Amino acid sequence: MNPLLPFALIASGFAMSSVASAAPVVGQPAPAFTALDANGKPVSLTDFKGKTVVLEWTNPGCPFVRGHYDSGNMQATQAKAKAEGAVWLTINSGAPGKQGHMTGTQARAQLATDKSAPAHYLLDPRGTVGTLYAAKTTPHIYVITPEGRLAYNGAINDRPTAEKDDALAGTNYALAALTAVKAGKAPSPAVTKPYGCSVKYPG
Repeated sequence: MNPLLPFALIASGFAMSSVASAAPVVGQPAPAFTALDANGKPVSLTDFKGKTVVLEWTNPGCPFVRGHYDSGNMQATQAKAKAEGAVWLTINSGAPGKQGHMTGTQARAQLATDKSAPAHYLLDPRGTVGTLYAAKTTPHIYVITPEGRLAYNGAINDRPTAEKDDALAGTNYALAALTAVKAGKAPSPAVTKPYGCSVKYPG
């Protein structure tokens, strides 16, 4: 697999252009982490050793995220990943007082509203996990192999708009990466430019 290339210019709202960034490298071990889920339960990446894991950065107030959820694309992608035996972790790194930040109660309500079913919805208000992965945008997708190596880093698909029709069209990079990992192959592409709203970190 190729090393992770520089990507993603953080803008105040939309992010897409390339920029150098300290980030995990495709083909190398995925950074370990522990975070509380929406029920207050600690969840660690190591809990899912031997399984493919998908990390999805989210912000319920971001129009790009809304495009994927309101169209049903994100839920369908989560369901297909689950059917393939993968574990889907949705991560909210929105800081208190900033767009998208949620308490556990609010997160559970959002899951019910969106009819979304990740294995866990993780709260990362200090941005610890987001910074560890250099998550740039919402959405931002990572796929980790059963051996614990990062296989894919980037956009959910190749249609960088907030339109619902575009969310359902084009190439779904997340599913393509899962298919490749299941076949024991390296995803192609393994790295793409994430697009969406900038992650609302503290500061």
